[in-house]
Amino acid sequence: MSHFSSEDEAVLQSMLRQLLQSVKEKITGAPSVECSEEILLHLEETDENFHNYEFVKYLRQYISSTLGSVIEEETEKCTSAQNQGEGTGYDTLVQHVTKKTRESKEYREMMHSLKNVMMVVVESLINKFEEDHMRSKEMLRKVKTEQHSSYHTDNCSDSDSSFNQSYTFMNQEQLQLLVERLDPAQPKEVRQEAMQTLCSAPPSDILNCESWTNLRKHLAAALLDPDPNFSDKVLKFYARTFSSCPLNMTRELYTSLAKYLELYFLSEDNYVPAISMGVDISNPDIIRLLKKMRLLNEYQREVPSFWIRQPEKYMEEIMESTLSLLSVNCEPNHTISLKSLDPIYFLAVVDLKAMWFKKWMHSYYSRTMVLKLLEKKYKSLIAASIEQCIYYLEACESVVHGTYRCRSFSKSHISNKQKNFYTGKELQYIHVVHSLSLLGRLLIYKQGRKLFPVQVKSRKDLMSVTDLIIMFIRLICCSPNCPKALTGNYSPASLITDGLRILCERKECATECLYTNTVIEALLQPINYLLNEKEMHLNCREMTLIHIADILARIAAVDDGLSLLLYGGEKPSAPNNRSQRGAHTIVQFTKRLLDEDISVLSGSEMLPVLKGAFIFVCRQMYSTCEGLEVLLPYHLHESIVEAWKKTSILSERISTPIAGTDCISSVNQESQNSAVLEETLLDDLLNFAATPKGLLLLQKTGAITECVTFMFSRFTKNLQVSGCEKFGYGVIVSQVAATASGATALHNSGFIKALVTELWAILECGRDDVRITNPRSTPVDPIDRSCQKFFLALINLLSFPAAYELIGQQLIPNKSEYSLREVPAGIIDIVDRLIIVDTDEKIHSLFNYEQSHMFGLRLLNVLCCNLDIFLLLESQYKISEVLLEAQKENVITTSDNSPEFIIDGLSVERNHILVRINVLGGPTERILPSRILNKGDDPYPWQMFSSYPCPMCYLAGFQTKPDVRQDDDVSKLLFALKNTNKPIGWIEDTQKKFCEILERKPYVLSGTNLAKLIETFVLHLSETPSDCYFIDREYKVDGNVTTKSLTSIQLLGIKMTISYGKHLNLLRENAENDLCQVLMHCEKFLKQQQTPVKSSLRSLQGGYVSFDWFVSSVFLIMMGNKEKTVTFLQQFSRLLVSAFLWMPRLHSSIHLPVDTGASGIHPVYFCSAHYVEMLLKAELPLVFSAFHMSGFTPSHICQQWLMQCFWNYMDWSEICHYIAICIFLGPDYQIYTCISVFKHLQQEILQHTQNQDLQVFLKEEALHEFRVSDYFGYMESLASTYRPVLLRDMKNIKVQST
Repeated sequence: MSHFSSEDEAVLQSMLRQLLQSVKEKITGAPSVECSEEILLHLEETDENFHNYEFVKYLRQYISSTLGSVIEEETEKCTSAQNQGEGTGYDTLVQHVTKKTRESKEYREMMHSLKNVMMVVVESLINKFEEDHMRSKEMLRKVKTEQHSSYHTDNCSDSDSSFNQSYTFMNQEQLQLLVERLDPAQPKEVRQEAMQTLCSAPPSDILNCESWTNLRKHLAAALLDPDPNFSDKVLKFYARTFSSCPLNMTRELYTSLAKYLELYFLSEDNYVPAISMGVDISNPDIIRLLKKMRLLNEYQREVPSFWIRQPEKYMEEIMESTLSLLSVNCEPNHTISLKSLDPIYFLAVVDLKAMWFKKWMHSYYSRTMVLKLLEKKYKSLIAASIEQCIYYLEACESVVHGTYRCRSFSKSHISNKQKNFYTGKELQYIHVVHSLSLLGRLLIYKQGRKLFPVQVKSRKDLMSVTDLIIMFIRLICCSPNCPKALTGNYSPASLITDGLRILCERKECATECLYTNTVIEALLQPINYLLNEKEMHLNCREMTLIHIADILARIAAVDDGLSLLLYGGEKPSAPNNRSQRGAHTIVQFTKRLLDEDISVLSGSEMLPVLKGAFIFVCRQMYSTCEGLEVLLPYHLHESIVEAWKKTSILSERISTPIAGTDCISSVNQESQNSAVLEETLLDDLLNFAATPKGLLLLQKTGAITECVTFMFSRFTKNLQVSGCEKFGYGVIVSQVAATASGATALHNSGFIKALVTELWAILECGRDDVRITNPRSTPVDPIDRSCQKFFLALINLLSFPAAYELIGQQLIPNKSEYSLREVPAGIIDIVDRLIIVDTDEKIHSLFNYEQSHMFGLRLLNVLCCNLDIFLLLESQYKISEVLLEAQKENVITTSDNSPEFIIDGLSVERNHILVRINVLGGPTERILPSRILNKGDDPYPWQMFSSYPCPMCYLAGFQTKPDVRQDDDVSKLLFALKNTNKPIGWIEDTQKKFCEILERKPYVLSGTNLAKLIETFVLHLSETPSDCYFIDREYKVDGNVTTKSLTSIQLLGIKMTISYGKHLNLLRENAENDLCQVLMHCEKFLKQQQTPVKSSLRSLQGGYVSFDWFVSSVFLIMMGNKEKTVTFLQQFSRLLVSAFLWMPRLHSSIHLPVDTGASGIHPVYFCSAHYVEMLLKAELPLVFSAFHMSGFTPSHICQQWLMQCFWNYMDWSEICHYIAICIFLGPDYQIYTCISVFKHLQQEILQHTQNQDLQVFLKEEALHEFRVSDYFGYMESLASTYRPVLLRDMKNIKVQST
């Protein structure tokens, strides 16, 4: 810039003028010079066109040409330093170059030159601006002289407002003169000219002037001016000030406007129409009043955004002036129709739903002040709102009762046309909507509810929160319901329902407002009237009932509300009093709706919607264990399935509409309604599967396949389960997959195929719709995060009943060739392609062999934790031989000709699986090798093997002989049991002594001591008819029984049992044959009590398909004594407890109802596991929630634990104690044991839920440090609470109405 010419100056002036012209609006809108400077300094951040301005381009080019060489030189220096290892990163490079550039000589010279040039350019611009300003003033003076007294007034158009005019800066003397000219005593022309000048002055200067107090009075007086143009100019000044000035300035203007309006309504000289006259909004006076009220309301709605940055007193002034205005004439008058309209009516016209109050109540900071003022000074405002609602309620009730006191309420607001006149009734309706919004917002907050009770003049008693809720419910029943398309969501019934829905979502609000019997009775009153066929005056029955159903569903979706509906506020164990419990009323009404047995609703077009709404309420109840227990006697599942079948038939019969006929729309509507109802009923049936017992009911309906198919269709569309359900279908899938029939339904629906296909796409192929620009990162975890979801889904799916149905009696394909495009379609393909990868063809068919095979091995490890699944895989596919052969292939020969295993991820995983499946035992009875490599010279200290036997290092040490010491307490108990003359109550005495021994000396309840105790106790129970639950035929033990008919699964299970028994030093050498004979005796004995079942399930085609772990446990307790074991089992089979401890006992049994036996669902699942879930929710809610969030069910893992008698999960001593307490104390202790286990694992469960591997943890990990005796006191406390209910249901397993 050393050669800066006049042409350069002109160009720069042009560029700078363009920039200033572009940001003119931002600068002129700033309240002060400092703010203008801030706007310019941050222009690059706020103006998207910043880099397109010519001045900015010029500066960038100038800087580049001046400093470019300096920047390049410094960059090269830093880059060379980085290459030598001295640099630390890109950010450091930028900072260093910037610093060096600013310290350079060139930078200082550039800044000096640029500053001098810009000073010249800016000075020239200022001089030119002053010349132009003087010239324009001279022209304005000439124009005024020519026009003489003619005055041109502007209209009230926004386009001509002062926002688009330039500012005129004034000093204090000019402002003082302006205030004097605005005095009402001045001539009209003088005041108008002064007002015009005022509108062009900066609002900040005006509000800070010394004469502001007088000016404020003059502005308030100007608002009353009869000239609409003049008063509009005042409003424009108010509006411009509100939008451009900070709160500390605008609050005074707002309070002056509010005070003016308050005085306006209080003055008798001003025109305010009476309510009965209505409001003509084309009247100029009403127009001006509404404009002022709208301006006030707009400020009310905007001010909460920034008043937190100002002193609290400013906010208090704004709030107090507002509430003072709205409290004008709030004292109710008996002749309401003759009253003049209050300010709140006009505010309601411009803000129908009281959005201003919603925003004021949103933050704690402002809410505290509002509620404080309402409590101290303006409680009459709340009373007036309640009074208006009461008056409206009385009017509506008079309509529905036939007196037609206020018919216009229900009809006058339906039109959508532009209105110029509001009748008195319409204004009262608007006030009611505003009042409902205000009162509903008050109830949300604790301090708002503390404002109640409130005294209102129409009631002698105080209006409490409960009274207000009851009034709301009455309004729902009798207020008119108008079409949403015409009126928006302004129906009082809809507004109240929305408000109550918000209360339901907040626990504290719902507890205080809704969870009372009084409120529930009010909600149920219309239902009771319809059930009892009494006359009930409802404005719109269907809509009223739909609103009530919506509220009831929200209440039932929360535990406290559900408990209130189920038990009426009493304890679950309280005596039955169904009349006081809402659940019974709701389910009775729902059944009659489904049967279309309510005459006043028959033929209604909204009947399908009404059915869906009330079934949804019931669904919130029966989808929980406790709710299902209450609703069970009503057989609601049967009613729903009958309605579904009827709807399906009707939808098939609907004729195809013919083009050109008038019935097309009606046929389409009917078809659509039928389809929606059909889907709704299927969805409601599906939700029975949320609990184990509900799944049994669903299976009995025969619609499980249709329901699962429907679930899969919604699952593929990523649709929400319901409006009250936060999680997906994971829990239902896990529940369904725990049964054979459920697994078959999942397979038939296509769910499993879709799951496997998507897994394969991610594991092997990658997604087709993703363009890969960079190769995927190599997974570092055994199961990559992208596959974790599918890994857990397969674990949820593969319970033993499901696994047997999906792969039982099936051979793997084992093809000689696999195409790269061949995608697995089922579980058998997963086993073939990912688990048993034993051929080169299979290896070559995998793109990611190690990752995919590792996935398969990890899945196999989890599956083999279920001993029954392991026996199935081993018997069908010789899984252990496959693993051993793979380990042999992983051996290399070292230089000294000694074999050595290659340690990699696959060999380590195989070694872990081989130890797990070959060494049985609890947490202290076996040692499982780690799957994590250590640092150092010996990364894997565990011994690998490629042939049996398993190395001894994985077996924990035991004493050589079992403890056979006789304890004094045990001896006394045995003596009492053997006494033939037993006194009354001997069972209770025996149980008490047993409990004392278990708590004080649990170690003595083992070996021969335990065997003698349970043997003697069961003997005496089996000889007492009153204690025998099953009456069986006599079975004679045949000593020559053959063992040839034992299945391969049984033979493998026998080998595992004998190995475990020898490891525990409980069995002698020839015990294997004895156990074979015991199992054969049991099979023959139980076969006498089995009946053929008509079912397509594989597991019901013959005898019990799994291994009998309970018989194996008894065999070990009896120290391998065949005769004692068989005798004990015969006697034990007569007791109720045998149905729950001995799994084969009720397989296809004659003792179960036919449909229960045909379902293939065992009582351990639909009874024991069902109550485990119910108690878990009540006793350990955090654990229950963790399961729910994980998409896993407690019943799934409990079924696995109980089927294998906790083998591999507990030490042998704890297994003995578990069996003993169930025999001595009752089958319900099976449930208490599971709850105790969950209590023991609570912290780990919560942690693994967070880690998203809860299923893997529960299946793989043993129950470390769990002792039955430690939790015995806890079990007794559970029994004292729940035993009556649990034992009653356990005894009812033979009853047809399960």
